[in-house]
Amino acid sequence: MESIQFAQLNIRPEILKAVTHMGFEEMTPIQARAIPEILSGIDVVGQAQTGTGKTAAFAIPILEKINTKLKKPQAIVICPTRELAIQVAEEFRKLAKYMPSLKVLPIYGGQEISKQIRSLKAGVQVIIGTPGRVMDHMRRKTVTFENIHTIVLDEADEMLDMGFREDIETILGGLDEERQTLLFSATMPKPIMELTRTYQKDPKTIRVVRKELTVENITQYYYEVRPKNKVEVLSRLLDIYDPQLSIVFCNTKKGVDELVEELQGRGYFAEGLHGDMKQTMRDRVMRSFRNGKTDILVATDVAARGIDVDNVDAVFNYDLPQDEEYYVHRIGRTGRAGKAGMAFSFVVGREVYKLKDIKRYCRTKIKAQPIPSLNDVEETRVEKIFERLDSYIEDQNLKRYIHLIDDFVNEKDYTAMDVAAAFLAESLGRTDGRDQREGDEFGDTGAEEGMVRLFINIGKRQGIRPGDILGCIAGESGISGHLVGSIDLYDKYTFVEVPREVAADVLQAMKNVKIKGKPVNVEPANRK
Repeated sequence: MESIQFAQLNIRPEILKAVTHMGFEEMTPIQARAIPEILSGIDVVGQAQTGTGKTAAFAIPILEKINTKLKKPQAIVICPTRELAIQVAEEFRKLAKYMPSLKVLPIYGGQEISKQIRSLKAGVQVIIGTPGRVMDHMRRKTVTFENIHTIVLDEADEMLDMGFREDIETILGGLDEERQTLLFSATMPKPIMELTRTYQKDPKTIRVVRKELTVENITQYYYEVRPKNKVEVLSRLLDIYDPQLSIVFCNTKKGVDELVEELQGRGYFAEGLHGDMKQTMRDRVMRSFRNGKTDILVATDVAARGIDVDNVDAVFNYDLPQDEEYYVHRIGRTGRAGKAGMAFSFVVGREVYKLKDIKRYCRTKIKAQPIPSLNDVEETRVEKIFERLDSYIEDQNLKRYIHLIDDFVNEKDYTAMDVAAAFLAESLGRTDGRDQREGDEFGDTGAEEGMVRLFINIGKRQGIRPGDILGCIAGESGISGHLVGSIDLYDKYTFVEVPREVAADVLQAMKNVKIKGKPVNVEPANRK
């Protein structure tokens, strides 16, 4: 895969600054191959899947060519759906963040056309529209095409499948023949090829070449998470699987810095690696990782290039990669030299569709896993302590220590079991001697047996209903709604019961949340 930095492009500093602000360093394969060709002014056919960074592949060259002093449409992007039109417009706005005089307008059905007409009259340089609504404006003569130098057909195969061929041909026919025509499509069926022959001039065809994937030794899991819960889920997985060396991938440099700070604050030996770091610092971080002083390396894709460490136990996709091929390179950091490896991916909301593309491309199973609870983490820690004890008992002469325990037991009137339990609690960091799994942390909250009663500081007067409480707890913590017990709603507060074994998880998940836009505080009832 080509390794080309955005900084190598000869583009406006404002665009480069925006790309840097977005945290991206290295171009995806479609960007690396398409942007220089489009900047040269030729027509291009790009075959690329959604999620490969193709929007920036045509947006950056378009923005480079826009005359910001001319307040008339100069480029138009045709998309099959309103959702994609909005998404593409948002990407253009991010890339034009430091071009304040540049205006981007999405136009699509379902939105009041008079509002779009007012925006067009005010002056717009880039239009992102669906075929039907663009045709409406053409008929009304509210869109002028005489200054348009570039048109993009995005997801062209989907537009043809939806029956938009006639509309597309009408739009193309209404443009100056000297325009630049760019066509992006996931597939290249016969109708697409007919369009290219009719409406493009000697187009350059760009297909991203995929590398073969070898992941036989890598077990792959994914977890559906909320963005704010990512650090907590990562911490639990690190505690449960306890990898000696692991690499965590973030998509941006800012993300790397923030995650390293979080992990270090939680007591993990983590270091970051990204393109803004000086070479001496990068060398120091890699030495520390190779010799095991650093357990967790948090890195961007470009910074991780060239890492050659054979004993990486696990790879975490803290952010899903932009491109399926990046996924291949990331997880290939583990499972080397015939060893087994593990790959964990965090999926947020609609990223589940991107994950499907990755699975299709990899031709591999990425299994869904439930988010481990605090109870799961503790049970794993206990098992590991017992494993160490087992080997210690087998290998060591413990007679002297047995005598010391005997003396202590006789002096204090404890049992040997009391002492063993105290040592286990101390090993788990429970210096107060209470076992959360048995529920002593919460004491008696007045709940039914096996449940914990929680207090929430909002009630009926804030327009809250039992369903709001139930939905928030289930949605934030990931526990099944049917596990939630009684919900007692009062004017200014609410009591709700949850199973004792997940109560700590629920409290953790409900920090800094809002119910119906109102911030809430959740704590165990009657806690002393």
